[in-house]
Amino acid sequence: MAITTNAICNSFKKDTLDGLHDFAQTTGDVFKLALYTNSATIGKSTTSFTTGNEVTSPAGYSSGGKALVNNGTSVASDTAIVDFADLSFTGVTLTSRGALIYNTSASNKAVCVLDFGGDKTATAGTFTIQFPAFTTSAAIIRIS
Repeated sequence: MAITTNAICNSFKKDTLDGLHDFAQTTGDVFKLALYTNSATIGKSTTSFTTGNEVTSPAGYSSGGKALVNNGTSVASDTAIVDFADLSFTGVTLTSRGALIYNTSASNKAVCVLDFGGDKTATAGTFTIQFPAFTTSAAIIRIS
């Protein structure tokens, strides 16, 4: 089963109510983004980071992905949002269908799944995750 949709993980919703995730910009938890192939079975029921069907590359990508830079949180129009800086993997040869954002400070608990809508490839180049605008209608994580 492939990654078929963008989703906030159900476990993240409960974990947030339990106070497990801290998105404070400079003192908060460490969040990472891992890339997955089209054979991955990650989705809204994913509870934590897994290496199953994670992408591989001879250079530039290590299992577990890379740490995200948290650009902050905000609330506007009754919607709370979080923003991450764009993330690049350089010198990679890989094909990825999607990604998982997870919290390394909280036992690698899953936050959300990103579906790229099809396979995306880099050949001896740069693979960049460009996050949407930091707005209440576009931010990657929105709670309204």
